[in-house]
Amino acid sequence: MTKMAPELPIEVDVETGVWTTDALPMLYVPRHFFINNHVAVEEALGAERYADILYHAGYKSAWHWCEKEAECHGLEGEAVFEHYMKRLSQRGWGHFITESIDLDAGTASVRLEHSAFVYQLGKVGRKVEYMFTGWFAGAMDQILSARGTDLRTVAVQVQSAAEEGCDVGRFEVHPQSVSSSAPHQG
Repeated sequence: MTKMAPELPIEVDVETGVWTTDALPMLYVPRHFFINNHVAVEEALGAERYADILYHAGYKSAWHWCEKEAECHGLEGEAVFEHYMKRLSQRGWGHFITESIDLDAGTASVRLEHSAFVYQLGKVGRKVEYMFTGWFAGAMDQILSARGTDLRTVAVQVQSAAEEGCDVGRFEVHPQSVSSSAPHQG
């Protein structure tokens, strides 16, 4: 059974047709449209290059979103991360569950159920949700920065429900090491 989610405010400007949620302009497109475009770019650039591009763009976007939402709703710390996971889950990407988070250590574990990528692509034998990795590190780093720490993180996808024998996706956030940079996840 499908029901409306009144806790997710969607406003449509009747003059312009612009959709907004949390005061941010949104695009409403069919899942297959987005994922078909995603796959086409991946094929043109290669999964590794595309994952790197998405990591950095997603990191920047997550940082900005978390900063604005924390300010708007008076949130801080773990509450910002949980709010971000809730909003991502409400927007059709899948259901994101924070399994653990330790801001002092700069670590988090996120489980992804009902992935839009897996629903569209099926069991393709590889990690397909690499687009999300930069989102988790960007969110974590914005929270850490707001707490006044210089600690920065990276995120990796360690499992996908698109892989045989796996039912969910899993992501890990951990501190950057001296030799680490944003890893690709393709």
